[in-house]
Amino acid sequence: MLKKSYSKTGRRCRVTFKLTDVEAESAAVLGEFNAWDETSDPLVRRKDGSFSATLSLDSGRDYRFRYLLDAEVWTNDETADALVPNRFGGEDGVLRV
Repeated sequence: MLKKSYSKTGRRCRVTFKLTDVEAESAAVLGEFNAWDETSDPLVRRKDGSFSATLSLDSGRDYRFRYLLDAEVWTNDETADALVPNRFGGEDGVLRV
């Protein structure tokens, strides 16, 4: 699930990435905003079992992203603004801010 909240100027957007109902010990969000680095933005496990993280991103562009579960399983966000093919034969989610 994605939740977007724009700054008063509209130049930045706080995006909350949230995963629910996943069977994993760890999760991270990877994308163009963090050079696809699996250590940059880990999601935190919440008391309800979900994982989430909030990032502040520049507005006015699209970002490709995916989630990485347990450092080995890739998954997309069903609420992404779009899905586009990637060079590995799968799809990346697109976040439009």
